[in-house]
Amino acid sequence: MIVDKNAKSLEERVFLTLEDEILSGKLKRGETLTENALSQRLGVSRTPLRGALHRLAEEGLIEIYPNRGAIVMGIGREELIDIYKIRMRLEGLASAEAARRITTEDIKRLHDTLDLADFYIEKRDADHLKELDSEFHSIIYYASGNRLLCKTLSELHRNIHFYRKRSLAVVDRLEKSAAEHKEILAAIERGDAEEADRLTSSHIEAALNNLLAVSDI
Repeated sequence: MIVDKNAKSLEERVFLTLEDEILSGKLKRGETLTENALSQRLGVSRTPLRGALHRLAEEGLIEIYPNRGAIVMGIGREELIDIYKIRMRLEGLASAEAARRITTEDIKRLHDTLDLADFYIEKRDADHLKELDSEFHSIIYYASGNRLLCKTLSELHRNIHFYRKRSLAVVDRLEKSAAEHKEILAAIERGDAEEADRLTSSHIEAALNNLLAVSDI
């Protein structure tokens, strides 16, 4: 059942529920969705469900076929590559801005996430590491002081969090990612905006290359 009580409308709640299920991988690429099955599972009538499905189709997350239902499209290979290319530029910019204005408190928070990451790397705990990876990057976003940049990057992360988890599940990548984070933080602490930008862009590119190597998308 739908539990998001803060959504503005029933259609919005259905949309957010299905969007999350697609982006998280709960609903698989190629899976067929029917109004009857969804209506029963989510406990809603056809009207808000159809509105939500049309919104998902507009986002490219599903394709609707009359009298057949909808097919889950999710995020395809080319879209994934495009998202990572955008992340390379924007996350590099966020790190550069953070290097110019980050606070002592935020630096401490970044160190804390890296210390915890080392702990979970030893346990090979990909779930906690994904959370810490997101937290590390989010701290940098907000430290940049650019609200629009924060919003854009947060949305990009949401769209690919299923794939980021798969990437971090690779043992070698876990350790390399942690080492790259430490280099990025060191550059930010030095106030070296250019190096923070370069290291962050390289970090995102390495994550993409690893993902494409291990993924079947």
